[in-house]
Amino acid sequence: MEISIVILAAGAGTRMKSSRPKVMQPLAGRPLLQHVIDYSRHVGASDICVVYGHGGDEVRAELAAESLRWALQEEQLGTGHAVQQAMPDTPDAHRVLILFGDVPLLRPETLAALLDSCGPDEVGVLTVDLDNPFGYGRIIRKNGAVLRNVEERDATDEEKAIVEINTGVMCAPAKKLKEWLGRLKSDNSQGEYYLTDVLGMAVEDGTVVHGVKAQSQVEIMGINDRKQLAEAERALQRRLVDELMEQGVSFADPERVDIRGVLTCGQDVYIDANAIFEGAVSLGDNATIESNNLIRDSHIGAGTTIHSNCHIESSKTGSNCEIGPFSRLRPGAELANNVKVGNFVEIKKSTVADGSKVNHLTYVGDARIGSGVNIGAGTITCNYDGANKHLTIIGDNAFIGSGVELVAPVEIGAGATIGAGSTISKSAPAGALTLERAKQTTIPGWKAPRKKQ
Repeated sequence: MEISIVILAAGAGTRMKSSRPKVMQPLAGRPLLQHVIDYSRHVGASDICVVYGHGGDEVRAELAAESLRWALQEEQLGTGHAVQQAMPDTPDAHRVLILFGDVPLLRPETLAALLDSCGPDEVGVLTVDLDNPFGYGRIIRKNGAVLRNVEERDATDEEKAIVEINTGVMCAPAKKLKEWLGRLKSDNSQGEYYLTDVLGMAVEDGTVVHGVKAQSQVEIMGINDRKQLAEAERALQRRLVDELMEQGVSFADPERVDIRGVLTCGQDVYIDANAIFEGAVSLGDNATIESNNLIRDSHIGAGTTIHSNCHIESSKTGSNCEIGPFSRLRPGAELANNVKVGNFVEIKKSTVADGSKVNHLTYVGDARIGSGVNIGAGTITCNYDGANKHLTIIGDNAFIGSGVELVAPVEIGAGATIGAGSTISKSAPAGALTLERAKQTTIPGWKAPRKKQ
């Protein structure tokens, strides 16, 4: 049977105390709802419907690139009512898997186990054993099958001792689910239609209800406030780091790394404390990432070392490079092999060929730097004239002295030497020394100005 997934994401999330919808709160750099959509796709669903409500325009706009069906829940009348909004356009022949937009840590294999547990005309419910089940509906079983869900307020003392609870995640045949949802009543203290009541209806109708336990409490945690969001963040980071360590990546402190996207690593990669990876980042074999680095949407080549306190964004390095400490690679920086970028150096939208060095206190923007080039401390490529950006070209094996300003557009020939303290605004020929300095003058007896009394 084909699968329709219904994700309930209409809640306001008032305990977040935020102007943003709860399902848009960030977890590992992505909205909570995005995590749910991502693991939903792993079960092969042909139809994913998001039931939205609070902040609906923002939710839909942020996920506009996703192929989704949307159903509006204008009034918040409970989980059963929310699912009802998605059912009119859900084919009767499908199985329906119900998920929650604020439960981001479910594993695809857990959902697969839930779907595999029941036949096309049966119901499956995801459960979990809690250390403290107070406040949750308990799962009542008979001969292994789920008999019903009993709420805390209605449970006997014997039933309250049960630690297996209903997570709310369930699968059911669409045609039967529509019938059960139509029979829901709101005669309770909240005046809401509860999805959990469907389990009792299924049993009354002679439908077998299977209970499948999640592996851990962490997997089914719902996010309702900032504290729970922080707990989920650490739980997800531990999971991501554990997966990388299983692949052979070494971490100085697994608790002090943040992965906010996808991090791909080669063999024998070492990552020190307080490293942050955002977007799509790849690290080649034997790469070393020292402490306090932020790397976003970049590729770091094999054998390259990123020293402490660097900021690297939308950049690429070759093999055996050395970056930092305190370096910044801005979007469009591309380093070839064996390149050295030292402390307090910023490179933007520039290429640096094999073996070149930019060691100290330098800005390189909109430049093409050849191989074997040495750029001295305090050098600036003056690429912006106030309206347009211009290109600086430096040939192979050129030597740029300290304190040089290269006023673009300008080209420095191969093997050229630029004397320290020069402002170069015209092309410098290959293999020659070019310098530009004003005559040094000394004024005897000069007195510094003083403040007036």
